[in-house]
Amino acid sequence: MRYDLTDLRLFLNVGETQNLTRAAERSFLSLPAASTRIKQLEEAFQTQLLIRQVKGVRLTPAGEALLLHAREVFRELECLHADLRPYAQGVKGKVRLLANTTATNSFLATALSRFLSENPDIDVELEEHLSQEIVSAISAGAADLGIVAGGVATQDLDAMQLCSDELIVIAPVNHPLPEFKRLHFAELVDTCRFVGLNQFSAIQSFLDRIASGMGKRISLRIQVGSFDAVCRMVEAGAGIAIVPNSCARRYASRKVLRFIRLEDDWARRDLQLVRRPGRELPKFAETLVEYLTVAAREPV
Repeated sequence: MRYDLTDLRLFLNVGETQNLTRAAERSFLSLPAASTRIKQLEEAFQTQLLIRQVKGVRLTPAGEALLLHAREVFRELECLHADLRPYAQGVKGKVRLLANTTATNSFLATALSRFLSENPDIDVELEEHLSQEIVSAISAGAADLGIVAGGVATQDLDAMQLCSDELIVIAPVNHPLPEFKRLHFAELVDTCRFVGLNQFSAIQSFLDRIASGMGKRISLRIQVGSFDAVCRMVEAGAGIAIVPNSCARRYASRKVLRFIRLEDDWARRDLQLVRRPGRELPKFAETLVEYLTVAAREPV
């Protein structure tokens, strides 16, 4: 074989970034060295793997096949390291976890703090994405575990329910909203101004899509970086917001917010842990699953 693990790691980074320069930086290689290694890979397989474009690169079908196998190679190496950990010191492992906004702002902090504290040799790479993006990434082997919400189709993945939650409306106690116990989202979009999360938030993108599907647009007065900040802004009178019930209830004892249920079906969501079927994960990844399951089912 005229290629090695450095070549495969480089190609994995190319596939994830769709950019040779960023892939070279991730791989701690100069751009000329990275370009040479890709060229040698193409010579070794006697086929074109990348299509160079004005901005970035695109994988050919052969490149997509190589990317899939490269992911499998490094996943097997993680399993190897996990099996050898009891016999060696200093061998580290890594789990790549994708999650939606609700999970990252609720039980994940508890689960990961416990796991990382009790497993100092394991790192967790956490990224927040929309549920459909997570399903696609897990199906493609781009991550080990994913946490999704709502009615997203999990296709051929193994899915395990972690907990249930719902999106609710929060408003200042003196807000002029009618004293209804339940409302539809459509009743709010035209008449209210919102506090939202930033544009990179999965849940804000989700709500924007719901509004767009109705031919409407959410009027955002301010966007902040966390649900705690959203709740504080709503308490200060900046507007109303839609947040997970599990996050809003932290403010229930202070009695500074009104909580209004949404009648929309999409507001009630099951959070599920998804993974590719038939794929052996390192033992430490299975241990993380146990921590996630326990934390998700603890009372808020």
